[in-house]
Amino acid sequence: MIKKALRYRYDWSAFVYIAPICIVILVMSVIPIITAFYYSFTHFDGVRTPTFIGLRNYVSLFSDQILRTSIVNTLIYTLITVPLQSVLALFFAYWLSTFRQGRWAQFIRGTLFVPVIASSMVAGIIWRAFMGSEGPLNIVLGWIGIGPVSFMGIELALISTGLVAVWRNVGYFMVIYFAAIMEIPKTLYESAELEGCNFWQKFFYITIPMLRSTTFLIVILGTIWSFQVFDLVFAFTRGGPGFATTTMVMTIYNTSFRQFNLGYASAQAFVLLLFIVAASVIQKIVLNRSGDSTIG
Repeated sequence: MIKKALRYRYDWSAFVYIAPICIVILVMSVIPIITAFYYSFTHFDGVRTPTFIGLRNYVSLFSDQILRTSIVNTLIYTLITVPLQSVLALFFAYWLSTFRQGRWAQFIRGTLFVPVIASSMVAGIIWRAFMGSEGPLNIVLGWIGIGPVSFMGIELALISTGLVAVWRNVGYFMVIYFAAIMEIPKTLYESAELEGCNFWQKFFYITIPMLRSTTFLIVILGTIWSFQVFDLVFAFTRGGPGFATTTMVMTIYNTSFRQFNLGYASAQAFVLLLFIVAASVIQKIVLNRSGDSTIG
């Protein structure tokens, strides 16, 4: 009886410890999601009482040209940022792991991580000035006879935004890759050296397969961040020129706080949620299959 009573008290004490974070998640995430789902079936301007209108908001999504453009822009932005920042982060992490504790390694790691510390708004403002028509980058390009280049124009604005995002995120993912590489058994590399493997053979046949779970994490995080991008685009291009860099979150923001149509914005937000879930599932399936083929 005493053991059962102690076990009962121990079980409840565990719930007491996790209760605060569960309450935070409930208040900050679960309840807002449920509330937004209800609003997506209403006409709500944020002031008057919501009016239930059924599926009308979701039907309107199919004819929303601005939303369609923002979806395409978000997908292109994701295809620019996620592969590039993942590959660069892996390359820098593997390169730095070859001379791990040297002063230059610490300096390079710190330098690459500095952009992560800066806020996206600050990064967008700085790069907007740097890449402007009269900015330092165009001045340098003019010296070699290339400029001026319209980095903020309709053709290059989205690509420029993606490159700025890569510059800001690559240091964060590099640290994750670096920590994972440090956990790979050194005996694998020593055995490969005895077999005469060079730098690239060790990289492709040992490092990459051993980092499959880390790569999955980085790709998922990068994809979610790309679908949710707002502050960087807002500071860098304001979504322009025209709608050239308008993303899904920026469309939701405009619908909510400029058009004051919170019901329709909630429906748009659930479309974004579906894209994120679908992208995560697809990436998990693809990475699992690639991992199985590697093992086989």
